[in-house]
Amino acid sequence: AKKIVDGEVPEVLAGATIYSLDMGTLLAGTRYRGDFEERVKQVVKELEGHPNAVLFIDEIHTVIGAGATSGGAMDASNLLKPALASGALRCMGSTTYKEYRQHFEKDRALVRRFQKIDVNEPTTDDTIKILKGLKPYYETFHKLKYTDAAIKTAVELSARYITDRKLPDKAIDVIDEAGALQVILPESKRKKVIGPKEIETVIAKIARIPSKSVSRSDTEALRDLEKDLQRVVFGQDDAIEQLSSAMKLARAGLRDPQKPIGCYLFSGPTGVGKTEVAKQLAATLGIDLLRFDMSEYMERHTVSRLIGAPPGYVGHDQGGLLTDAVDQQPHAVV
Repeated sequence: AKKIVDGEVPEVLAGATIYSLDMGTLLAGTRYRGDFEERVKQVVKELEGHPNAVLFIDEIHTVIGAGATSGGAMDASNLLKPALASGALRCMGSTTYKEYRQHFEKDRALVRRFQKIDVNEPTTDDTIKILKGLKPYYETFHKLKYTDAAIKTAVELSARYITDRKLPDKAIDVIDEAGALQVILPESKRKKVIGPKEIETVIAKIARIPSKSVSRSDTEALRDLEKDLQRVVFGQDDAIEQLSSAMKLARAGLRDPQKPIGCYLFSGPTGVGKTEVAKQLAATLGIDLLRFDMSEYMERHTVSRLIGAPPGYVGHDQGGLLTDAVDQQPHAVV
């Protein structure tokens, strides 16, 4: 819509007007059979009267089943199909991959009337450009300024430490949170300029890791890793050297980002420092230690306590101790 206003679209779209359809408002107050269908028909008729109209439906999977009676097939999607098939109505919709597969994809007739366009996660460089475009809005809203270094830090650190969300959403939330933290402070303590340090504090809070781990680069943390471990664990220099080398290799970028940084097996008799190395590794890197004693999982059925019960069994939707712990603390030594 903004590109249409700015004149940055092809000539065929130059005079187009985009109308957003709110399904909740359309359904509200429809008490009797036929009320909803009449509203949808009126909307379609009105849009067909405007040759340059484009209908946009956010969360388009909600049209499937909307307004249908028990056992009836006449819902919003079936009411829109004739107009879409005839070409009298131009329509765009948005939904998530999950909702598309669960709801939208099952209606093959409706899918055939749309062209699927995958909107992938932008790169860090593209996200920085997006945030620079949004920066004036948040500066006006929070009454402060963001430095370019703060924008870059927000994108890079959110991409590294916030793994359960996508760019640019998580980076936008970071700069918004950084501004909001200053607004709630007394005016005498507020900062008028947000820099990388304030962004690092927000990232540490969201990712639930110490702020020193965020502010300190991987190079600095890994450079002294071997010395720091040898200072607290004695007599295991060879094992610590191998562990440090493997950690540095993994952190160099020569790994799959979807997999753990490293998987290491410490083998040896009781009391030589295997558990202590794991504890000190977590302490040195400034992350949590998640400890599981496998003597508690010796029976075959106890594996479900770790990773959750399979589908069809009681508690399959609750997760396991290991999966829940890693989900809550993704940056940890297990």
